[in-house]
Amino acid sequence: MSTKIIIISIGIVLVLLAILGNRKGSSDKGFLGSKLVIALGIIGVLMIMYGSYSSELVNYNTQMEQVSIGNKLKISGPVDVVKVVSPIEKDSVDCRILTMGVYPEGHEKDIWVVIRPTDDRYYPQSDHTNTSYKRDGEWQVVTRFGGDKGEAYDLIIYEADAAASVFFSSTIAKWKEADDYPGLQLAEMPQGAKEVERLVIYTKKNCRGVF
Repeated sequence: MSTKIIIISIGIVLVLLAILGNRKGSSDKGFLGSKLVIALGIIGVLMIMYGSYSSELVNYNTQMEQVSIGNKLKISGPVDVVKVVSPIEKDSVDCRILTMGVYPEGHEKDIWVVIRPTDDRYYPQSDHTNTSYKRDGEWQVVTRFGGDKGEAYDLIIYEADAAASVFFSSTIAKWKEADDYPGLQLAEMPQGAKEVERLVIYTKKNCRGVF
């Protein structure tokens, strides 16, 4: 149990004590003094508010991210390779999109989306699952762009073995902890990641400073 959950729990207990302590007994007086009841109630409410607004129980964002979907590629016939379905080549996309695709039956490797903007560095993309979500022959991952309007990006799809996935995941974790996203140089890309498709897309809005 996290510290913030403990704070919320203590706050609830204090509020309950204040409510129960204010109940009148046979002497027509509360079990606790009025000043103590008020103090317990105030402290309890403040602890609940602090714990809630500073924890993951309340996802308070000054800016709500919206996920959009680009144009879709029509797929016909059996799928024999990992393929991007959306966005499509030369598509103009929003700052935050859902990159989607398909994979063949029996495919076991992780699928990673990596973007390469004009700074010539590589940025693996992830949501809460880190690797792309795979199910029933389809995959998807939230993809974020942070450049200027009309900036060109290479959107690159990789098949990754376990070691490469661990590298990407740990790299993202380090970036998040430091709140700094320097990107990877090509020489830093893990050997266990194999490029399977590359598209060029453009941002249709100014996404700088959005995320």
